[in-house]
Amino acid sequence: MSTKDLLRQRRSIRRYTNQPVPDRLILKTLEAASWAPSAHNAQPCRFIVVLDRAVKQCLAVAMAEAWERDLVKDKRRINQVSIDFSISRFSTAPVLIVACLTFENMRQYSDKKRLLFEHDLAVQSLGAAIQNMLLSASENGLGACWFSAPMFCKDAVRQVLGVPETVEPQAIILMGYPDEKPAVMQRKVVEEFCFRNVWGNPF
Repeated sequence: MSTKDLLRQRRSIRRYTNQPVPDRLILKTLEAASWAPSAHNAQPCRFIVVLDRAVKQCLAVAMAEAWERDLVKDKRRINQVSIDFSISRFSTAPVLIVACLTFENMRQYSDKKRLLFEHDLAVQSLGAAIQNMLLSASENGLGACWFSAPMFCKDAVRQVLGVPETVEPQAIILMGYPDEKPAVMQRKVVEEFCFRNVWGNPF
């Protein structure tokens, strides 16, 4: 498959069959992540592969409870149907991959401003790695979907999975054999988001 075709045929898949995903395909996906560019070649990405149904359930419930607490804090109505659906989605996917950051190889600065920039660089590096994973999954006949739920409940994820304080949970990638065929989403044409030399000057 050409790069162009791979990019265009990839979809965010949220429903999966019960067919187990072979370890070799999980490893291929993770290897693809390792070849993503990263700031300073620090390779700050760390991944936790969750296959055990009980651990998935525990993680899904912990994240849902954190979500409920946020809704209460914001004085928003709790939709139990949405909560239950979220738990089911994360607990029943064949593979969960929790994407995290470590800053052990990132540059250290004396001022907060540049430290925040380093954090942004690490986040960008993780984004590139996740994109590689999504493309690799698609190339190998798998479906995958990137969720950022751990961003809102890092402590809950840490507690369930034993993630140390020095490592920051950022995202969850669901993966399995597709049980849906989403329609092609409309994309902007280049002229709508790219400009030549200055802002507002069409390319």
